[in-house]
Amino acid sequence: MNISFAAPSVPTSGALVVGVLEGGKLTPSAASLNKTTGGALDRAIKASAFSGKRGELLDIVAPAGVENSRILLVGMGTPAKLSPKDLQDIGGAFAGHLLRVREVKAAVLMDNLRGGKTAAERAANAGFGALLRSYRFDKYKTKDKPEKKPKLKEIKFHLGEAAAARRGFQRLEKVAEGVFLTRDLVSEPANILFPKSLVAEAKKLTKLGVKVQALGEKEMAKLGMGSLLGVAQGSAQEPQMLVMTWQGAPSAKDKAPLAFVGKGVTFDTGGISLKPAAGMEDMKWDMGGAGTVVGLMKALAGRKAKVNAVGVCGLVENMPSSTAQRPGDVVTSMSGQTIEVLNTDAEGRLVLADALWYTQEKFKPKLIVDLATLTGAIIIALGNENAGLFSNDDKLSGQLSSAGEEVGELVWRLPLSAEYDKLIDCEIADMKNISGGRAGGSITAAQFLQRFIKNGTPWAHLDIAGVAWSSKEKATIPKGGTGYGVRLLDAFVSKNYEN
Repeated sequence: MNISFAAPSVPTSGALVVGVLEGGKLTPSAASLNKTTGGALDRAIKASAFSGKRGELLDIVAPAGVENSRILLVGMGTPAKLSPKDLQDIGGAFAGHLLRVREVKAAVLMDNLRGGKTAAERAANAGFGALLRSYRFDKYKTKDKPEKKPKLKEIKFHLGEAAAARRGFQRLEKVAEGVFLTRDLVSEPANILFPKSLVAEAKKLTKLGVKVQALGEKEMAKLGMGSLLGVAQGSAQEPQMLVMTWQGAPSAKDKAPLAFVGKGVTFDTGGISLKPAAGMEDMKWDMGGAGTVVGLMKALAGRKAKVNAVGVCGLVENMPSSTAQRPGDVVTSMSGQTIEVLNTDAEGRLVLADALWYTQEKFKPKLIVDLATLTGAIIIALGNENAGLFSNDDKLSGQLSSAGEEVGELVWRLPLSAEYDKLIDCEIADMKNISGGRAGGSITAAQFLQRFIKNGTPWAHLDIAGVAWSSKEKATIPKGGTGYGVRLLDAFVSKNYEN
């Protein structure tokens, strides 16, 4: 979809989108249209339950007095209270409706979109929300009838600060491109997206200035990555360690990069500890953490972020076969620590163990944030509204929480402690990969990861199992892959680490 910005005018074709304040008060654009249509807007409001609350919609089809196909009234709530995130949600709400009713183009009269610092910022954020909502993953649908496909091609925002809005939107558009890449990767089936093909997708980022390389099985074996390779040994697909670097910091003093590490299990059967058949098809998105890291690197490079960043993704497929890892096997990680594998379905932490250690050894990062669809237990604890946050650093934790609130990708911090850590002590190895019970499963998984963080390295772990995929539509999120984490981490970087 094309999002554009133009000088104030009232187009005579397509749909018109105008705002109504809480209590049904018409904005200037709406009042002008109400007069042109002989009071049709007032009559429609009085005849409906529409009250102007934020996000409400009222569709007036083929109104008399204008040539437009429809006037879509959008509830703006209380203008002074609107945040950029609110405006994004409003943009997503009206774009979603226009897509459903199969409009081809729409004009948004921007005197009514208030909130934020300037009219340009307001328009840019509403456009960002509309763009995010336009995403579809339908590349494999070959028999959809034309009348079922969305037709919306353009949303044009009309305002006096069109040039400034266009400049502000350019940055947000690059973030959206990163979100879309993550959604694409998470949505791809596992016969299409496997470790080497994911690397191939990431290598397309070289056009943006990202340096991309990958370690193969032999290279990882030389480095002693027995933890990751143990997960991969049951699959015919060769594992990969994907490494992406972006050098955008303006001065040498900022040389140490921010590091983002992703779990990339491109399909997870559970291995010998086989998952139930019901719902196993969802395990194509067990690489959601890696997908977020790749999308984030695209967003940072696309908008030329003034920061050094590295993205590292451990990519494997977890399959049962005659060569697969067995429950009870002991593996040696790159760190030298040994692990008894009691459950081969607790594989993501084994992948991340070597990815985290490699990242610290290779890059000496300023901090590390890892992302993983790690545990079903986090869904039991937090549902599908928050990612689980675990951290050894209060400052880093606070920065992530603040960024999440700003963009609407929420996190909730859970505890780490010596008492939880004891639960993964092991009689025959340095640790076991599960605690042996159901209690505190997300916490003990995070404790496992913390054993691979060097002293003094600020670290945060985001368990995104409940938020990487959505079974229902939201304002700026269609069903399916959400792209969770790209906006969160982009805001985290922008607010705290760019000069």
